[in-house]
Amino acid sequence: MWEYSDTVKEHFFNPKNAGALVGANAVGEVGALSCGDALKLMLHIDPVTEIVLEAKFQTFGCGSAIASSSALTELVIGKTLEQASAITNRDIADYLGGLPPEKKHCAVMGHEALQAAIANFRGEVWRSSHEESALVCKCHGVDAAVIERAIRDNGLSTVEQVAVFTKAGSGCTTCYEQVEDILFRVASDIAATAALAARSSESAGSDEAAAVQHAPAAPRPGSVNLFRSATRPVSAAAPRPAAPVKPGAETSPLTPTSPLSESSGGMTNLKKIRLIEETIEDLRVYLRKDGGDCELIDVDGSNVLVSLTGACVGCQMASVTVSGIQERLIAKLGVPMRVIPVGRNAH
Repeated sequence: MWEYSDTVKEHFFNPKNAGALVGANAVGEVGALSCGDALKLMLHIDPVTEIVLEAKFQTFGCGSAIASSSALTELVIGKTLEQASAITNRDIADYLGGLPPEKKHCAVMGHEALQAAIANFRGEVWRSSHEESALVCKCHGVDAAVIERAIRDNGLSTVEQVAVFTKAGSGCTTCYEQVEDILFRVASDIAATAALAARSSESAGSDEAAAVQHAPAAPRPGSVNLFRSATRPVSAAAPRPAAPVKPGAETSPLTPTSPLSESSGGMTNLKKIRLIEETIEDLRVYLRKDGGDCELIDVDGSNVLVSLTGACVGCQMASVTVSGIQERLIAKLGVPMRVIPVGRNAH
């Protein structure tokens, strides 16, 4: 049984601004009756001030969809278009005091309807991501762009989490592999961006350290400092100390750790393979406690081939385990990696 906040219940049993809006000059429609959820958002916007004067909705869906639509209308009334366009699905969920994980896609639908209505008012043709991107989940009509946006906006890392926010994969599950591909691609982009930012930060820190090292003594009061930075060899930045761990604090075996300094450059294939072996061996201890196991089969570039055995075979949470191992490896090595379950005899 899902737990709903009092605010969600209030907006479901007593929805605000439900019904058709006569004289609406901005309309946004998203979803489809065939998928189980559909929302029509109608706004009356002052053409001069661009302030939302009225807002109404018509929703076909569950109680969370109705509550999210009702909350959306309350959020946009009195806002300028610029302010309204900044409202996110998180804002809708927060306004309701939170939504069950399985119902967060309702807030996403409200956000899309708002964007469609704003585009309609401006005379623009708003195209749903479903029309511009490859369809991934045929059961619920969810495309790759919607999944990627949900991953980036909400920090998702598993197929199960994607299903919560978008419904993709919650039906026949045949799209699991495609969802995993998108998760890997986004994780790789994020890891690459983070690595580049880290290198830039370390480079800036090294430049500053070099400047301080070669700078003359501070000038006496009343004197003029004629020192100018000159080009000098930049010394290597000292490795950053690991974050202190509170005594008694426990962490999940799949919780990512800080990437090693060697991973940012100059790591040999042998070193990489050894780190992968060490990481997986550390995790095997925890998997064996639950009757499962994971064995390293091969490393092919950024692909890590593993064999799941014991209780891990056929387990509904196997994809969570694989995603956790993958995140741990990415964090450990500091480079994009992909964990692929294969047969024991695969090469």
